[in-house]
Amino acid sequence: MKFALINKERRQAEPGLTGECPFDGQSMIAKCGNRRARHWAHKRGLSCDPWWENETEWHRAWKDQFPLDWQEYVHHAANGERHIADVKTRDGWILEFQHSHIAPEERRSREAFYQSLIWVVDGTRRKRDVAQFTRAWASGESPNPLSNKRRIPSPKGALLEEWAGSPAHVFFDFGDNQALWWVFLASDNTRAYIQHVSRAQFVRIHQSTGQHEFDSLVGNFIAFVAQYESPPQTIRPRQLVETPQQPQRLPMIRRTFRL
Repeated sequence: MKFALINKERRQAEPGLTGECPFDGQSMIAKCGNRRARHWAHKRGLSCDPWWENETEWHRAWKDQFPLDWQEYVHHAANGERHIADVKTRDGWILEFQHSHIAPEERRSREAFYQSLIWVVDGTRRKRDVAQFTRAWASGESPNPLSNKRRIPSPKGALLEEWAGSPAHVFFDFGDNQALWWVFLASDNTRAYIQHVSRAQFVRIHQSTGQHEFDSLVGNFIAFVAQYESPPQTIRPRQLVETPQQPQRLPMIRRTFRL
């Protein structure tokens, strides 16, 4: 973990420090070696959250794009279940940065728990994924040849297959400092809709508050999908999300294409 509590204050790991886990209150020690980013670990070596995993430099770099008090947010469900989200924005979006393989069952559990979830997936983990995705994009079609959106009739590749049917927003990061690839996949993986967006725009939108700019991007993408799908695609109703920074309830939009 990146943070522990020292005298009830969130602190990052420094040599010689001991702290308290903000999730379960157990003792933690600072790990400040040269092989991994500085982090906190439970003294007993047990993870307090079964969904938590060791962070890579890629993972940490993404989290650091956002304010410290948004990172490692302990998210509570109405039934008492709780988990540590990588980032929770002021507009209520949960951002999860996924480097390692995730089992389908765990992915579905997270998507059910976090009602307004955005995945950012490390597409560089396997070398073949970049080439497979590039071929899929090249096979796509769009009414406008200069559009940043394409329909992929028969998507191929392990990465696309792994994320087929996700009800959350899924973005692939292939290490290009300029672009992310926003992917909507049918549950049977017979077709996909892909849009490339600026990495800077993605970060800026989620750093801002109160404008719901991401909602507009979702609506624009839905309009593109509706050109191909019949009946027109639907989204789930706006949800009410409460955040500590903005206690008033904010309307949220969550995309679920019924493909």
